[in-house]
Amino acid sequence: MMHRRFVLAALPLASLLVAAAPRKRVAASPPPPPPPPPLAAVERVVLTTELGTIELTLDGAHAPISTANFLHYVDTRRFDGITFYRAMHLAWGDQPNGLLQGGLRDPRRLFPPITHEPTSQTGLSHVAGAISMARNAPGTATADFSIMLSDLTSLDANPASADPEAQAGYAVFGKVTAGMDVVRKIWDSPISQTLGEGSMRGQMLEAPVKILTARRLPPPPPAQP
Repeated sequence: MMHRRFVLAALPLASLLVAAAPRKRVAASPPPPPPPPPLAAVERVVLTTELGTIELTLDGAHAPISTANFLHYVDTRRFDGITFYRAMHLAWGDQPNGLLQGGLRDPRRLFPPITHEPTSQTGLSHVAGAISMARNAPGTATADFSIMLSDLTSLDANPASADPEAQAGYAVFGKVTAGMDVVRKIWDSPISQTLGEGSMRGQMLEAPVKILTARRLPPPPPAQP
């Protein structure tokens, strides 16, 4: 009983001590970042590289998942300082024939993988100038992307194929609308004979070309009636 009286008596004293203590000023939390603008049917991005600028038109109408993902990296500045690091040269067909690949090679800065958008769903195709998501298995694409130097429609989804990889294909989400000469210049850069593993050996640029900045461009003006 005595113990209980002590506890009850101590409560008002503790309250007085708390009230008398100076209050710490709580720093105001920074305001949350503004939400991204709604995805437009056509989005434009400019990549400023060490060798010149490349302008992209992204197809938000037909490939909204891949387009929104690319813009997420652009808007958060995570593409600033990344590189084009791979140039696949194909010896057959009309030249130039192959693709250029770039992306974010620091796994700590990657956003979660996105849902695969096959060309059989989007109606897009791996023609010269197309930009496409690089991936391992379908549904693993994050930040790496490829630009076609030639028509490589074998990378399109082929639902009739018995091969699951060919069934899925790769996800085109836009195209280069200016700066293909810069893409070609980067693709023509010296290739290392030792860098790369497996099928990518002999396809890695000896000196990767840096993307200095990646920024959205204003929407195109409305078409005249």
